[in-house]
Order: sequence, then C-alpha cells, then structure tokens
Amino acid sequence: MAHKGRPPLVTVQSHILERQRAHPLATGDFSWLLSGITLATKVIESQVRRAGIVDVYGETGDVNVQGELVQKLDVIANETILRSLGYRGNVGIMASEEDDEPHIIKEAEDGAKYIVLFDPLDGSSNIDVNISVGTIFSILRRKPGIDRNAVNDHILQPGVEQVAAGYVIYSSSTVFAYTTGDGVHMFTLDPLIGAYVLTREDVRMPEKGKTYSVNEAYCRSFPEGTRRYLDWAKTADYKLRYVGSLVADFHRTLLRGGVFLYPPTDDAPEGKLRLLYEANPLSFLAEQAGGAASDGQRRILEKVPKSLHQRTPLIVGSKSEVDRVLSFTS
Repeated sequence: MAHKGRPPLVTVQSHILERQRAHPLATGDFSWLLSGITLATKVIESQVRRAGIVDVYGETGDVNVQGELVQKLDVIANETILRSLGYRGNVGIMASEEDDEPHIIKEAEDGAKYIVLFDPLDGSSNIDVNISVGTIFSILRRKPGIDRNAVNDHILQPGVEQVAAGYVIYSSSTVFAYTTGDGVHMFTLDPLIGAYVLTREDVRMPEKGKTYSVNEAYCRSFPEGTRRYLDWAKTADYKLRYVGSLVADFHRTLLRGGVFLYPPTDDAPEGKLRLLYEANPLSFLAEQAGGAASDGQRRILEKVPKSLHQRTPLIVGSKSEVDRVLSFTS
C-alpha cells in the first residue's frame, strides 16, 4: 500500500509512455529502445562502482579511431551497449565513438527504423582517479530509400534531426537525463529497486551563471577572441569550474548555469569534441532546457556532418553566457 503524501515512483519507461500524447514519438516502441539504453547503463554503472575491486582499471594497450589510448572500461561499456541494443528489433544502425565503422544491426524492412550513436564511457581516462564519468547517446531515424551499403548517408544528419538524446553520469549518484524534444527530464538510479526514478522534470537551465568551464592549460593556443573572453571573465569575477569530464562539466552547467567551452587550438584547429557523439546530443539537451550551443560561428544543431568521427569546437550553456562568449569570438 502506498504511503499517504508520498508521490508515486515514475520510471524512465513509464515517463515516456505517460507523455506520449504530448510527443508522438514517445510510443511503447520507443520506450523499448530506451529500456535497452537504461539496461546497458545499469550494467556499466555496476562495473564503474567495482572498478577498484575487479580488474577493469587501466589501459588495454590499444588505440581507438580517435587516436586515444583505450581503457579497459571503454571496451566493457562499448560491448555492453552494443549487446543490449542489438536485441532491440527497432534498432537498425549503431555507431560508437570507439569503433572505426558503424554496425548494421537489422534492415529497415524489419522495422529497424532507429539509429543510435553513442560515446560509451566519456571521461574514461579519469576513472583510475575516481572522477565522474558518463555515457552519452543520440537517436536518429533511418532515412527511407537509401541502400544499406550507404550507411553513412543514414547517419550523417544534422543535430536538428535527432529524435532523442541523453546522458548518464556515474558519480555520487547515477543520473539519467534525456529529451525527446519535449523538455529535459532527469532520473536517479535507485539501487534498492534497480530502476531509474524521476527526480527532476522539465529541467530549465538558468539564464545566467557567473561560471565558465574550460581547460585553461591550453589558453595560449586558443583563438584571440576566446582569450579576450577569458580575460574579461576574470575581471567580471566569474568563477572557473572545470572537471575534465565532459558529462560532469555539462551536468553542472545544465543545473547551475554558466558556460562550457572547448575551443579550437593550434593542435586541434577543428576542435576536439566529436560532433555526432558529444556535441549534438548535449546541444539538443541544452536547447531543450532553454540554453544554447555554438561552434563559435554557427548553431551546433545546424551543422551538417561530413564524416562519422568529425570534430567540432563547442560553446554550450546558459543562453546569455553563450551569447557573451560569441560577442568576443564571432
């Protein structure tokens, strides 16, 4: 029997179904896809929690397509998501930041209409020192009339075409945030019942926030406009907050406002963050919460990807704070 005055528990799946009148994409079919993501992240969370007990710390000795050393947990997280979603009949194509090429799971004729792009374990190089890490995902619809061999033609869609996006942050608590274009909603994993429970609905990013987040160790190689903004921010008594884990820095910015910057540098003139796996999904979430996201020249969600692992600069956060950065950089 429910206790008087205690609100009912709302899980991710039931939340999607409850809101399907407001958003036609939020069907039982779509809920089945999201349940695969939540299942995978619960498995990943258990591995992250036990990282110091089981042998999952450290590097594998391999280098991924991004030119980065692969961590053992990267491999576990990647395989977990591929297996969890591979059994969902409506998932046709999957692409991971860790893999050279996308995976064709099922043909469109079989009802496999969704594409899932994901960064399986963002910030994994920090796992050995117990810093928050996360999973980021983006969901697109497969395009009709395109040959199966032209798989990139399905995937290379601008961010405005996303039907859903989200992330999970593995920290003092494990939080799942998602949007289907109808606001941003957050769920916290309750370890007692093994389910993500609704804790924040229709999250709004503060319009302003006197916090900036950037790796200032590279400031000498930032563009002049970015350096001028940072000089201004210090004189305006802005506070620097930088974790070095994208999901953690974005999560804080989403809840408290401010701005996160990853500008181009001399070594990475096109930026370092991945457009499809990181910038697009987080920009979708930011805009749905009332924030903004730009590459310094244009809106992130309007960029048409040219390659699977394309990189981009990113300025994301409270709308007025993003506009402030752009007043120096544009």
